[in-house]
Amino acid sequence: MESIISQFAIDGNLISCEPYGSGHINRTYLVVTDRRNYVLQCVSGAAFHNIPGLMDNVVRVTKALALQNEDPRSYLHLVPARTGGYWILSDKGEYWRIYEFVEHTLCLQTPESPSDFYESGVGFGRFQRQLSDFPIDTLVETIPRFHDTIDRYRLFKEALAADCCGRAAAVKKETEFFLDREEEGGTLVRMRESGELPTRVTHNDTKLNNVLLDADTRKALCVIDLDTVMPGLAAYDYGDAIRFGASTAAEDEKDLDKVTVDLTMYKAFSDGFIPECSSLTEAELATLHLGAKIMTLENGIRFLTDYLKGDVYYSIARPEHNLDRARTQIRLVQDMEKKWSAIEKIMQDYR
Repeated sequence: MESIISQFAIDGNLISCEPYGSGHINRTYLVVTDRRNYVLQCVSGAAFHNIPGLMDNVVRVTKALALQNEDPRSYLHLVPARTGGYWILSDKGEYWRIYEFVEHTLCLQTPESPSDFYESGVGFGRFQRQLSDFPIDTLVETIPRFHDTIDRYRLFKEALAADCCGRAAAVKKETEFFLDREEEGGTLVRMRESGELPTRVTHNDTKLNNVLLDADTRKALCVIDLDTVMPGLAAYDYGDAIRFGASTAAEDEKDLDKVTVDLTMYKAFSDGFIPECSSLTEAELATLHLGAKIMTLENGIRFLTDYLKGDVYYSIARPEHNLDRARTQIRLVQDMEKKWSAIEKIMQDYR
């Protein structure tokens, strides 16, 4: 690791380099020197097939955010490579980068209070607002068709037909659930294609742990994990955050009776996110809550697709891990549908 680290313009003498964080995609390490701390990452070539394009996105976005924020802790700082640029390619063909560590912050895996989830909404909403004038056409799609739910259904049906692991017969109930909602699932994609919804710079992975909170004030400070920043819809970011943070259970909870949508959390995130996104159109405001349902539906499809294909994408800790994940998403969608009138009433406050 020392040979990798030495190729970046870090400050101080290296003391240690240890695995860090709970991410499942990139390999991440905390680098400690006698002057300051850094985050070293090996970017996953399995998840991202155009890493130079991805890094170009990150460089452009962080530079744009630097112009919008006076507090240097409120945006990520890439450390330049000694040979130029902000990443290196190792002898093993791996792409590496280093960020300055954002000190004195909290990174929560689940909200400890509605206030925490509110601040997550503030952070992601501010991120979208500050990039509202960013030249979207300069960004590459780091994962092509990432939130193209219509294409996700296509891939799901292909995996279902191939049934390479002989698992399709055991998931007929789950399959029927998703296929019954296929038409609705493609709504946002069709609205984007028709121009009814504007394309924006979106984060596309708006889990709570991707917003750092100030350790003293517990206010939203810095949005991290920018690898999936690319053109998208406001409803994608809003919806994925609700899917993850407003659920009363873990994403892989086996006891489905524990899985519901907490409307207090739902409103807390909305109170933070929507006022920060001051440029949202009427059509966007009218479809944000649909984004919550469709992003949950889409993630369930992705989990079940991976289960049918033999668990080739998501890391698993047990044989039916991806099936359990798919079932939690199904239960969340079902609970949203039961509470749809209450959700619509919440959303009326912002229109």
